[in-house]
Amino acid sequence: MLLCGVDEAGRGPLAGAVFAAAVILDPARPIAGLADSKALSEARRDALALEIRQHALAWCIASASVDEIDSLNILKATMLAMRRACEGLSIRPDLIQVDGNRVPPGLAVSAEAIVKGDAKVAEISAASILAKTARDAELYQLDLRYPDYGFARHKGYPTAEHLAALEKHGPLDVHRKSFGPVKRRIEAGQGQLF
Repeated sequence: MLLCGVDEAGRGPLAGAVFAAAVILDPARPIAGLADSKALSEARRDALALEIRQHALAWCIASASVDEIDSLNILKATMLAMRRACEGLSIRPDLIQVDGNRVPPGLAVSAEAIVKGDAKVAEISAASILAKTARDAELYQLDLRYPDYGFARHKGYPTAEHLAALEKHGPLDVHRKSFGPVKRRIEAGQGQLF
């Protein structure tokens, strides 16, 4: 049976897209060290992401944009990114297992949600790693474009550093306007979206 694991990265940050990945591992080419991406160092995640891309039977990374997050809400945008990742696979799996307690609507394949699946199911762990490394890559690019915001360090999460940058420089077009700290800055007329 071909099992596909699905996970997301970036639901909580104030900036950037939300990413999802879908992975079908090759039983003949096991990958050692798969785990929840949050439990791995960045260097280990990067090494495993490369191995997953090289050895998986199929994988796809997808995202939902900041505009989609603001118009749909973060949960629906996350489900959209997950569905896009599943639909982008080159092979159709027999079963999709999704990390968490919800399954994206509209999937063409049987699916089930597994709470803490990223620590229990190798395919979900692999998806977790691909989603996290793809999102981090986007935040490094944003850091190059907007060096005053510290995106490379906080990855868009609402850290003290990020909130201070929002206060000082105002929100950017890459910020999620529906998220409280950003919404408050916009309503207060602080800064411009650029």
